[in-house]
Amino acid sequence: MIPRRLLAPAPGWRRETDVVVVGSGVAGVTTVLAIRRALPAARILLATKSVLDDGSTRWAQGGVAAALGPGDSPEDHLQDTLTAGAELCDVRAVRALVTDGPGAVRRLIELGARFDREPAGRLALTREGGHLRRRIAHAGGDATGAEISRALLAALADAGQAAELEVIEHALALDLLQTADGRAAGITLHVLGEGEQDGVGAVHARAVVLATGGFGQVYSATTNPPVSTGDGLALAMRAGAVAADLEFVQFHPTVLWLGPDSRGRQPLISEAVRGEGAVLIDAAGGRLMTGQHPLADLAPRDVVAKAIMREMLTSGVDHVYLDGRHLGAAVWARRFPTILANCRSHGIDPVTEPVPVVPAAHYVSGGIRTDLHGRTSVPGLYACGEVACTGVHGANRLASNSLLEGLVFAERIGAELGRALPPETAPADDDREALLVSPAIVGPLQQLMTADAGVLRSGPGLARAAAGLTELGRPDCDKPAADAWQATNLHLVSSALVAAALVRAETRGSHWREDFAETSPAWRGHLAVSATEAGLGIVFEPVLD
Repeated sequence: MIPRRLLAPAPGWRRETDVVVVGSGVAGVTTVLAIRRALPAARILLATKSVLDDGSTRWAQGGVAAALGPGDSPEDHLQDTLTAGAELCDVRAVRALVTDGPGAVRRLIELGARFDREPAGRLALTREGGHLRRRIAHAGGDATGAEISRALLAALADAGQAAELEVIEHALALDLLQTADGRAAGITLHVLGEGEQDGVGAVHARAVVLATGGFGQVYSATTNPPVSTGDGLALAMRAGAVAADLEFVQFHPTVLWLGPDSRGRQPLISEAVRGEGAVLIDAAGGRLMTGQHPLADLAPRDVVAKAIMREMLTSGVDHVYLDGRHLGAAVWARRFPTILANCRSHGIDPVTEPVPVVPAAHYVSGGIRTDLHGRTSVPGLYACGEVACTGVHGANRLASNSLLEGLVFAERIGAELGRALPPETAPADDDREALLVSPAIVGPLQQLMTADAGVLRSGPGLARAAAGLTELGRPDCDKPAADAWQATNLHLVSSALVAAALVRAETRGSHWREDFAETSPAWRGHLAVSATEAGLGIVFEPVLD
């Protein structure tokens, strides 16, 4: 059963604002700053699930991609993105990304972001998988996300001195408030606060922007932080928004292997390590990617992840190795200080030994479908960042396009709201049935998704996952609390992912079906998923050239 809203107490407090932005990563904070530029007098409320810098942005290592180097161009960046996306990218969205991208990065630098530079003062640019040119700007060697988050939050603090901007931390988004005709009219939040702002409350707003990130926590092992439980996507689907491309979950090929029983967030070994010359090897020291792809170790992520999984299956091993010994101690210390420290904290020294690695859930290319201005199918509801499906990524995200997408489409939402801020509306009473699943399902759900809807998929496995999710999804919880709300969200997004993966009978991009090993022209299109009274509805929409 698909709940149309979460079981929760009636709101005990209320706020009035013009725009509520949910999420404080690169997409959310950039949206706030963009709205402030376009509408200086607009009232904005920024709500974030934990503290301001606790999302995925701060963990990004590799960098942000943009055509900023000599000899590079937006057209070159566009072609690399389209190649990675396996014929499913929206060319208009990609063109917007690569055209607006250099300016968005320069504005980030103007805000104070300190990217690494060459001795001559130019930006230091590197390569990652799928890029034919050096166009990845990075900071602190491998701490790009942390630096971007620092710069954006400093700018937010400056903007926050105005009375028109309010920030609420420890606020879990529950459900969209809507008018009788379905327009967004605000949001309900559960806040762990003091005084008036504590417990469940309602924020009435003319527009709602979701920048809540992904749902990596549907898997047992992921690079995502614990807050990535699909809250924004589930909220939007319950409200009637259309999602797309949910089957395309990108598994990062090189995550530090910590043993067969490792669970939760796993340490990432950035693709930039291979960009600087590290190579994947098997247990005998043989090069893993030789002959697999023209770009070898810098092939797109789905190609590398699949090659690793094939080696693991063929050899009966549970990991392979990343060999960066030839880079030397100085390069490791200068370019990858975070990764170096992380590995050494687990008893592995990349300077002197190969690093054991394995793929893990990293990024979902799909999400809430939006247009080029961040508008969803629900009037007044906008989305950007990983929670959105702008069409940029297609079937497989090109490395380091995610931070750029957050910057570019957040600025586009700000500009759109500056042109056409929706009118004030009052939310209608919501009499739809409210349900919750038990928080006890999370562990079994993660195990089920990892086993049958992970890197390797098949019809029988996905059918097992769908049946298992149906059993786990019984609405048998009557105690509203954060763990139950998050479990219900995880169940909905898992169900939508599995439903789409079961329908797509081909292998394309990051979706790998063992029983349909080839890419099929008949499946060159998108699967749009909606939550209906009868359950999940899926429509195939072919790409029209």
